[in-house]
Amino acid sequence: MAATTDMEVEPQPPSNSSSTPFKRFGLRNSIQTNFGDDYVFQITSKEDWSAMAVSLSNNLVKLYSPETGQYIGECRGHDSTINEISFSDSSSPHLLLSCSSDATIRAWDTRILQQVSLINAGPSQEVFSFAFGEGNNLIAGGCKAQILLWDWRNRKQVACLEESHVEDVTQVRFVPGSQNKLLSASVDGLMCLFDTSGDINDDDHLYSVMNVGTSIGKIGFFGQDYEKLWCLTHIETLSVWDWKEEKVEADFQEARSLTSESWVQDHVDYFIDCHCSAEDDRLWVIGGTNAGTIAYFPVNYKGRVMSSPEAILEGGHSGIVRSILPTAGLPGQSPNNGMFGWTGGEDGRLCCWLSDETSNVNHAWISSTLTVKPLHEELQAYQTILQSSKYKGCKEQV
Repeated sequence: MAATTDMEVEPQPPSNSSSTPFKRFGLRNSIQTNFGDDYVFQITSKEDWSAMAVSLSNNLVKLYSPETGQYIGECRGHDSTINEISFSDSSSPHLLLSCSSDATIRAWDTRILQQVSLINAGPSQEVFSFAFGEGNNLIAGGCKAQILLWDWRNRKQVACLEESHVEDVTQVRFVPGSQNKLLSASVDGLMCLFDTSGDINDDDHLYSVMNVGTSIGKIGFFGQDYEKLWCLTHIETLSVWDWKEEKVEADFQEARSLTSESWVQDHVDYFIDCHCSAEDDRLWVIGGTNAGTIAYFPVNYKGRVMSSPEAILEGGHSGIVRSILPTAGLPGQSPNNGMFGWTGGEDGRLCCWLSDETSNVNHAWISSTLTVKPLHEELQAYQTILQSSKYKGCKEQV
């Protein structure tokens, strides 16, 4: 059942003259995705924002409306951890893909909530990440010390790259705008760039290798020509690379300490993701606390500086946050009726955040975390909410 609370945006003054003023975002809606110990892994949305998918630790994917929080349904089929989910592009907008430690990549038609395709990586394998090539029908999967590639049309394996990594391949990403360039990242600390045209093999199609030096968790491209690459590791370091030049431009080995020192109100326990602005090449690293507060820290990789947070989200989660799905291009921008985005975490909760004041919201700042009422109390509160015109359309399946 959903616990729904509205909170105003509360601009905070800087704590001292050298601090950067930040914006504190307000909680609009909170959905409890379960009543057990399961929690949220990842949130992703369709291109038109008509639906968002949420992967959970109970091996399910649940679907919600990002506009209202209304529950749509669930996709059930994986029998081990779901490691990544993503909607297809505009050519197949209803297609949701997921990969799992059960060795499969599955495709779901979200209109009927049914599995429509399956790729199996083989016995004793796990699929930690996947990526679609642009216009070439290739799908790549990051597995145990291997990168497997299939033709999506017939689900036949076309290549196995097994000489470049010696540990789990945690990320595979095709370079945006370059359909035949695939980047992989691994627990072995290496990032490898491949050419995926023609007859793909390790010997002839490995472009370059970049050594991060420690286990890699997440990577992403940014820059006007996507020539930059950010890399987050499992020991909470951040580095920025020029993958075309094969060189590191900034290496923040003490990223957690640097961000904690700039955040006088709190400290960073872990990093969740990075956020980029295509318009001006800006980069933020998103840090979180064990208590559930989230902050956006600007990264000046050219000057090798991390600044105090420009945006803070607090009061929604009571544990570690696993995923952020922003609707805005930048912290503070709000094209979707004041909505900043959604977050999910180990408390099993989805939280929707406002980025500015809107006329249809009853603002009441609450700084403490939400508490989930007993079910009968929530049902009564839920009926009251639905009867209020202020919350019209803000509902969730019981």
